[in-house]
Amino acid sequence: MSEQPPGASEPPKASGPPADGSPTPPSPSSSPAPQPGPHATQGVEPPATPAHLHAQRQRVQGAQQTWQPGRPWQPPVKGPGATAELRPAAPPLIPPAVLWAALATAVLSALLLGDGLGVNLLIVAVPAALAAGFAARAAGRRLRPWTATWAVGGLALLAVPALRDAGWPTFLAVVSAFALGSLALHGSRSWLGVLIGSVGTLDSVAAGLRWGWRGVRERADDSRGRWGTAVRTTAVAVGLLVVFGTLFASADAAFADLLGRLTPDVSIVDGPLRTFLFLVGLVGALAAARTAAAPVRWDGLTVKSGKPRGRTEWALPLIVLDLLFGAFITLQLVVLLGGYDKVREKTGLDHAEYARQGFWQLLWATLLTLLVIAVALRWAPRGGSRDRTLVRTVLGTLCVLTLVVVASALRRMDLYVEEYGLTRLRISVAAMELWLGVVFVLILAAGVFGARFLPRAIAVSAAAAVLAFGVISPDSVVAEQNVQRFEDDRTSIDLDYLKNLSADAVPALDKLPEPQRSCALRVIQGELRGSDSPWYATSWGEARAEEILRERPATADHRTCHGLGTDGVREGERDGYEQDHDDYDPY
Repeated sequence: MSEQPPGASEPPKASGPPADGSPTPPSPSSSPAPQPGPHATQGVEPPATPAHLHAQRQRVQGAQQTWQPGRPWQPPVKGPGATAELRPAAPPLIPPAVLWAALATAVLSALLLGDGLGVNLLIVAVPAALAAGFAARAAGRRLRPWTATWAVGGLALLAVPALRDAGWPTFLAVVSAFALGSLALHGSRSWLGVLIGSVGTLDSVAAGLRWGWRGVRERADDSRGRWGTAVRTTAVAVGLLVVFGTLFASADAAFADLLGRLTPDVSIVDGPLRTFLFLVGLVGALAAARTAAAPVRWDGLTVKSGKPRGRTEWALPLIVLDLLFGAFITLQLVVLLGGYDKVREKTGLDHAEYARQGFWQLLWATLLTLLVIAVALRWAPRGGSRDRTLVRTVLGTLCVLTLVVVASALRRMDLYVEEYGLTRLRISVAAMELWLGVVFVLILAAGVFGARFLPRAIAVSAAAAVLAFGVISPDSVVAEQNVQRFEDDRTSIDLDYLKNLSADAVPALDKLPEPQRSCALRVIQGELRGSDSPWYATSWGEARAEEILRERPATADHRTCHGLGTDGVREGERDGYEQDHDDYDPY
């Protein structure tokens, strides 16, 4: 039916109730008269709206409907945005407990984080976690098992800086702790949810500042007297601590020393750094609390599955790949089962050359296999039970064969370490290869029990691997292995490399005979004696190393250590073996 122009007369309608028994709509003659507008004259009907103005008004009303009053922090948009459905309603007014916890996080960050990393990270993380917990409780969110898992895992990772002195495991642990904390706030479960949710707290930085400022402003207007009382009370408490603490410190030297070690050393020179750390702690705590109160549901982002392929088109390339893996693994079983002598007869390669030739290629093959599985699942046939059986059989076979490739790569690295010793690079890539093997085991389990928990299980395995890597102290493992090799054959030891390890390696290097022991510990001893880190920025590895070197200091001079050479043996006894392979491992 064509639409009537505005102002045209309506055709007469039949009277009587509708056939379905619903109430009769009022007729135009019986409807109440429209109320006059503010500029209307009584007794004069408003003019009819032109068609083009009527259409424009409808467009404006449609745009205004996309703006919801419950989301005052989201600007009006002309249409639904890409993430409009992912963002929840605005959280309630920030609770006072969240404000105090955020302020405590900022103050502790300014006082403790400027001197290094240690147990201070855990101390700062506690009030930040409390702020997020208070905000989530005020918003009505409940603590779920996976949320508790992410939170406990993040706090456990922050224990690595308190235990170990090495910087590289500490960096991995801190980054992983931030990712797990962000996942705890979002509660993600899908692939995109886990990936984006691990950094999703950054999305709440600006919103958290606005949320905190609005809460401070409104609460300050309502309770000026209580804020004044809190400020006065705090000022009196601080004044009493300063006055009496100064008196007691001047009265007893032991108390002064204890107070000096417990109290952060704050100076005017450190003002810019302390201010920056204060802001970082405040912004981070408010962002975490804002995310806990109203997290973005990143699980709503989905990737459409690819068009299913036919069984032959999909399975044939993968079956060929499985056959190639099988042929390669058949030869690798010879080495894994101890038949290396036959391989050496055919190839002419020694242990080190054989291991170096294939380890990196096998590592890349493992990574590319993960990519192949992801692409194959996207276009896998999905017609019924036969298709599911085909997918599980082909990809399950590929995962099992890849596990053998992982074992072969680790065996090659073991051969190389037996020949040349362990380094940071070698232990790192071996740990990564081992974790990739765990990932393939999880994929196999998902094929049997379902893939619902696979994204979160892989995230948990990555966090557990980083935690284990930091707890076992890789620098200590490197030193232990090299010292053991030196004790077994007394041929060579790379002191130039070992002396650059962290304080975690001191207990292992302490087992060396003199003068190799002193030459390996001279650099570490100088760094520890020149460090004045307070207790909260000193790791347990540093404290243990200081105790060992205090009881048995390194006494060899520079001339003696220079005479040992880079291999830890006297000049003239060096065989030149390592010089031929320095280009393989820069670490």
